[in-house]
Amino acid sequence: MEMVKGEQIAAANLTDWRKLAQGLHARYLVDDFGTGARFVAAVGEAGDAIGHHPSVSIGHGYVDLELVSDDAIYRDDEGTEHVVEWVTQQDVDRARRITEIAADHRLDADPASVSVIELGLDTAHSATIAPVWAALLTGNAEAQGHGTPSDEIRDATGRVPNLWFGDAGTRETPRQRFHLEVYVAPEVAAQRIAAALAAGGTVVDDSDAPSLTVIADQDGNEGIVCVDMSAAKKD
Repeated sequence: MEMVKGEQIAAANLTDWRKLAQGLHARYLVDDFGTGARFVAAVGEAGDAIGHHPSVSIGHGYVDLELVSDDAIYRDDEGTEHVVEWVTQQDVDRARRITEIAADHRLDADPASVSVIELGLDTAHSATIAPVWAALLTGNAEAQGHGTPSDEIRDATGRVPNLWFGDAGTRETPRQRFHLEVYVAPEVAAQRIAAALAAGGTVVDDSDAPSLTVIADQDGNEGIVCVDMSAAKKD
C-alpha cells in the first residue's frame, strides 16, 4: 500500500491525531482503567474487520494509540520500491473511525500531549556497527533495517526506542555521538523549547526550525526537538 505523504495527512484533518516519527499518534483521556479497557475493546472490534489495529498503551487517566502500517511502499529517487513502516490510507481511515468511537464513548482527545523519543547515533560506519546495536537493544539481528531502507534499528515489538544513524564524515570525530530526538505536536514545540531554555538550555541550531531545533544543556549535551511540519494542518 502506498505511503501517505505529510500534505495528505494534513488535508485529512485528523483533529485527534498528530504525525510523529513514522506513525499517527493520539491520546484519549479516561476516568478509570475500566473505561479505557472498554474503549480499547471497541477499537479492537472495529479493526477486526480489516485486520489492522493500533498499538495501544493504557496508563493512569489515558489511552495512547499509534497507527502505522508495516507494508507501506516507499520509492527512492531512483524509483526503487522499499517496504517500510509508515502511514498509509488505511491508517488515516482507521484514525477517523477511532475518533468516532471515542466520541461514542464520550472521551476527549489530548493531541498536544503526544510525544515520541528516538535515539540518534552519528557515525560513518552504520552498516558495520548496526548489528552490534541490534543485538544489544533487541537481541535480534533482524531489527537492523526493520521497516526502513536504512540501517536503523527498530524493535518490532516496540520495547525500546528506535535507533537511527546520523551521517558523520570519516574524518569527523563528533564530541557527542549519541543524542535524543524528541518528537512533539506542532502546537507545543515552542513551549517545549521555551521550557528547556528557561531551565538553562541554549539553542545550538535552529536553521531548520520549526522542524528541527537543537538544544544543548549546560554541559553541551544536545537533544533535538522534532516536528513533522509537512503533516501539520495549515492555518
